[in-house]
Amino acid sequence: MAGETVIETRALSKVYRDFWGRQKVRALKSLDLEIYQGEVIGLLGPNGSGKTTTLKLLLGLLFPTEGQALIFGKDSTDVSKNERIGYLPEESYLYRFLNAEETLDFYGRLFDISPQVRRQRIDQLIAMVGLEKARKRQLKEYSKGMTRRIGLAQALINEPELILLDEPTSGLDPIGTREMKDLILRFRDQGKTVVMCSHLLADVQDVCDRIAILHQGELKELGRVDDLLTVADMTQIRASGLTQECRAELGEVIDRHGGKLLEMDNPSTTLEELFLSIVQDSEARPGRRVVQDQDAEPAKSVET
Repeated sequence: MAGETVIETRALSKVYRDFWGRQKVRALKSLDLEIYQGEVIGLLGPNGSGKTTTLKLLLGLLFPTEGQALIFGKDSTDVSKNERIGYLPEESYLYRFLNAEETLDFYGRLFDISPQVRRQRIDQLIAMVGLEKARKRQLKEYSKGMTRRIGLAQALINEPELILLDEPTSGLDPIGTREMKDLILRFRDQGKTVVMCSHLLADVQDVCDRIAILHQGELKELGRVDDLLTVADMTQIRASGLTQECRAELGEVIDRHGGKLLEMDNPSTTLEELFLSIVQDSEARPGRRVVQDQDAEPAKSVET
């Protein structure tokens, strides 16, 4: 991978203990991982696999039981590194009686950002996350998706070089999810490093350059998404305009060379792509709708 090393963990481990000091849970076991500038890497795994623990260790919110984590060449316990980091937790803990502008202004003051720069950043971030119409509303009136958006804006107030996202699409509808993923890709294009935790496979597949799969606190797999998803012993054929005779001949050729034709069918899209295309088409043609014939024939589109 090109670029300097932003994060390096060496045999990083974390054990949670009970009141008597006895080992309760070994949340992370000897994690060795390097993350480079300008890449998006996904920490993937089921609940309890160690994803959030890893993020908290990188931030210095937890102390490792064994091993070490280095961020920008500094130990994770060095708080000075946090000026270059943005963090979106799984649950955003924000002041409910502040509005969006006041929330971002408060966090901008914590980073000692000048008033003029704060105002510019607040306007940019509110527009970026799509909260312009709700910028004066108190956060207690926000939906979960809106809270997620202002939480992301808060994480970006200091223009971080490293962005840590814990379940970034949680609570977002399909359109908000797509917008979140587009933002992550924009961060990568700007040269920022993004680490995102998720158990949603589609989200990770869409935006990540590499994935690290954790299970029961152990790193089970690490690599580029394309390499890990490629099935080496299977070939996919995609073509258009084939006649039945051509399909039969292709099957005979594959059989003659010792292969087995498993499937030759029309390709399908994803539910996300279908949903977004329908929404976009509806916005372009607001009078268009789909009706179902009473005779149980396929649904058809009509203009109203």
